[in-house]
Amino acid sequence: MKKSEFLRRDRLLRAIDKNGHFRISVIKTTEIVRTAREKHGLSLLTSVLLGRALTAALLLASNLKGEERIQLRMEGNGPVGAVTAEATSNGEVRGYVSRPQAELDFRELSSLGDGIGVGVLTVSKSLYNRARPVSGTVALVRGNVNEDLAHYLLQSEQIPSAVSLDVTVDKKGGISEAGGVLVQAMPGASGEEIARLEDNIRNMPTIGLQLGDGYLEEVLSQVSKGLEVKELMRYPTDFFCRCSKDRFRRSLALLDPDELLAMEGETEELVCHHCSKRYIFSRQELDAIAQKAKIRQN
Repeated sequence: MKKSEFLRRDRLLRAIDKNGHFRISVIKTTEIVRTAREKHGLSLLTSVLLGRALTAALLLASNLKGEERIQLRMEGNGPVGAVTAEATSNGEVRGYVSRPQAELDFRELSSLGDGIGVGVLTVSKSLYNRARPVSGTVALVRGNVNEDLAHYLLQSEQIPSAVSLDVTVDKKGGISEAGGVLVQAMPGASGEEIARLEDNIRNMPTIGLQLGDGYLEEVLSQVSKGLEVKELMRYPTDFFCRCSKDRFRRSLALLDPDELLAMEGETEELVCHHCSKRYIFSRQELDAIAQKAKIRQN
């Protein structure tokens, strides 16, 4: 891989200002969004919504540890239904849309948020020191992911945050660039400092435009203009699902053995909703799973 290609691959960069007043994360997710669109056969509308959700999940996961993970789920009464994204702190993300082919008629003055409609955003964290996921739910503000995530962070976690998520579409309807920024104010941040960073984000070129013309470091420079920042870490990010045939086999083993034996047909196809990968189980495999389940019951 050429150096220029390496520098442009999907990755996340974390930084903090010298006074410890702001945590800043910037991310490029272009290939992630393209992969999600291809795997799920997404429409333009659902590509943008899921792309923003995947980007947001990775930004939030950047503050987690090890194998801890976070899930965002936006659900409403719009044509899209629900959007789900799940990410880990090591840069893995996956997600899906309940109605991947949903579209809007923008001739009727529809906005992006109309895709999800009136609903709620639920954020769940699976943490090392908790037996069960920690969850928080807020009403959707706009349904565009940007403002909904900022609203959640302020209401549920009491962290003033600025969020900018962008999925840029080219003239042919393809995904040209995708990425995002998350700035969180820590205790001690002054109103003047917060206003400066808000102005930086508000007045900078779109993230898609910046990524198309330059590198992730330049996005960080635009966001943190006027502050001295220190890079903490950077790591690659990918659309990655840990599903496997063995995991589906274990799930089937939890069913009533009689249900498995009663399944008609020579094969059964199971589909992972996170990545749309398909797994085929033969009649012999289903019978073997059912017989082992019966033995465990006796």
